[in-house]
Amino acid sequence: MEGAMRAMVLEEPKRPLVLRELPTPTPGRGEVRIAVSACGVCRTDLHVVDGELEHPKLPLVPGHEIVGRVEALGPEVDGFQIGDRVGVPWVGWTCGACAFCLSGRENLCDRALFTGYQLDGGYAEHVVADARYVFPLPSGYSDEEAAPLLCAGLIGYRSLRMTKDARRVGIYGFGAAAHLVTQVALWQGREIYAFTREGDAEAQDFARELGASWAGASTELPPVELDAAIVFAPVGSLVPAALGAVGKGGTVVCAGIHMSDIPSFPYELLWGERVLRSVANLTREDAREFLELAPRAKVRTTIRTFPLERANDALEALRSGRIRRGAAVLLPTASPSSPGR
Repeated sequence: MEGAMRAMVLEEPKRPLVLRELPTPTPGRGEVRIAVSACGVCRTDLHVVDGELEHPKLPLVPGHEIVGRVEALGPEVDGFQIGDRVGVPWVGWTCGACAFCLSGRENLCDRALFTGYQLDGGYAEHVVADARYVFPLPSGYSDEEAAPLLCAGLIGYRSLRMTKDARRVGIYGFGAAAHLVTQVALWQGREIYAFTREGDAEAQDFARELGASWAGASTELPPVELDAAIVFAPVGSLVPAALGAVGKGGTVVCAGIHMSDIPSFPYELLWGERVLRSVANLTREDAREFLELAPRAKVRTTIRTFPLERANDALEALRSGRIRRGAAVLLPTASPSSPGR
């Protein structure tokens, strides 16, 4: 161990994080240590903290939208230099040997370990990460602007790909992932129809500002039949609502890692060769593709920053729906970063 660092620690699910001073970790074989400059606050963090994702490593440092600079290299690490600006996403380790890993589906690896869940994450001043799951970041984004790209952006991108060539795409739950995937979809020439909590005029206005063709409550039907829908909100009752909004042959993608139970619904909603599918985690190829595409598509992140020690405030703002525009980002230091190289 080298010195000490500040970190926000989950000691027990369903309890607030605690600011602790921990030993600064030393990278092992194949790992890099990163000085964290920003870490996004994701709804998955909320599921971990609130006990909806069971059996986390405890005590645990949450956070998996990590941006920082490489400050130490473990043995057998190639391709990185001290000072490189990099990002760390949700998937933190896979076995590399199972049928899923060998067929390009490492996101389904049964032995996978996840950042901020089974591995300590980025609600800290330093983090170690498997170099295989550390990615160079595009220029033109400050560190705090880049953070949401690493989960909200990646999961949104993978979810959009699952809709194939759908032209009219509905998005249920207009949060961090939705505001990024909307920009990609519009750049690709698609139409976006945004669904929010009933009465959430601010989120609906935000969707329209980004270019959505329509925005309304999730209890409403859109003005046209959709070709596909993506459900980001962790609310199972939205699944039959989305199936009711897509036409024959349409696809509904469930994009969250956790969702409340889906209620029973009439077979008629699924009939007509509609497809209901989930998205699980992400692959390194997803990361490489999206991080290369984001600047070409001129994707911009809308963020609200919090100092590290106010991580509980950031989580509560997300939990209560008070972050209606974009994403929350933690800053381990008080001063914001400059655009990366």
